[in-house]
Amino acid sequence: MFRRRTADQPVEAARRLPVGRVEWEVAGGTVAGHRYSANFDALHVDPELPFAVVVDGMGEGEGSRVAGSTARDTLHELVRAGWPAVGPRELRAAITEAQIRVRRAGAAIDELAGCTLTAMLAQPDGELAWIVQLGDSRAYRLRDGLLELVTVDHTMAWLGVLHGWWPANSREAARARYQLLRYLGHPDRPDPDLLGVPLRPGDTWLLCTDGVSDQLDYHRLRDLLAGPDPTRTVRGLLAASLAEGGSDNATAVVLRVHPATGGHPSD
Repeated sequence: MFRRRTADQPVEAARRLPVGRVEWEVAGGTVAGHRYSANFDALHVDPELPFAVVVDGMGEGEGSRVAGSTARDTLHELVRAGWPAVGPRELRAAITEAQIRVRRAGAAIDELAGCTLTAMLAQPDGELAWIVQLGDSRAYRLRDGLLELVTVDHTMAWLGVLHGWWPANSREAARARYQLLRYLGHPDRPDPDLLGVPLRPGDTWLLCTDGVSDQLDYHRLRDLLAGPDPTRTVRGLLAASLAEGGSDNATAVVLRVHPATGGHPSD
């Protein structure tokens, strides 16, 4: 059982939302971990729309907290305002606005303000979902027992491993792990990655910050995600991140795709 701090967000019972030809069952939660006294991650699981976002503030301080909450709230505001006509163009525009607001918020407190972000939004017909990502928060898909990392980390470490500059387990890669190349609040306002992914019944998706992915290896993630209940799975992921050291804030959203049943969102 993980210890709960006031900065943690309890894992509530999963919600089931009809989305066209599928149902989207989703739960999320976040814990501060053992290293930090506060939680600089941010989380939103929408109660009405098939939309979820995880955000990881950069560093430990007010700039990190402000960046995370500003990014999360901006995406939430603009997705809700534009629904159901929210596609790639609207998501890119929302990220551009979030970049502006995060930079403005950082200037107001005279402090570095930055964060990573990964969000997922299903289209109304349930055929496709969009993943929008900046930084090193991740999206995974478990399908037929195979766990795949769908996003890439926008870090110097990832770039170095990809191009063969150093082995993945080298000291050089470890030092480059936190050199972010793209993030919200970056002065150059870099573009996000935007991925269209099919929603297939039986798939399980994980959105998480590096407080989860850095501490749990492939097999542990796969085994935990194989459980049928997203609520229990999120609790298991957060508890496991603490048991492995809790060296960072940890946030996870787990969603399962079911065939449509004609039901209604849970209350």
